Amino acid sequence: MGQVTVIIDKREYAITCGDGQEAHILELGRFLDAKAKEFFGGSTSINENMKLAMLGLFLADELSDMKSGNLQAVTPQNVQQLDSVTAKKIDVQTEKLVKIINDVKSI
Repeated sequence: MGQVTVIIDKREYAITCGDGQEAHILELGRFLDAKAKEFFGGSTSINENMKLAMLGLFLADELSDMKSGNLQAVTPQNVQQLDSVTAKKIDVQTEKLVKIINDVKSI
């Protein structure tokens, strides 16, 4: 059995793997570390378990999108854009509801 140490978000993890898989595991570790830096930017306000859970969810979502034919990668910028679009939709619906409420009050 092979063993490698991967570093993700400045933490070391000893990983046991099949012989000959060491280079691949190290490559995957570097990929996860890069994603963690991209998503969290070195933030220390989120605990390690939460970071790993969030990173796993982001990657699972990205994989799901790829499998369904939506090849756009999930990035913090994409999430911010989606949040902005959703906020605008909520504002429009809120304005409609306020208008309806005001119309009902005037009856």
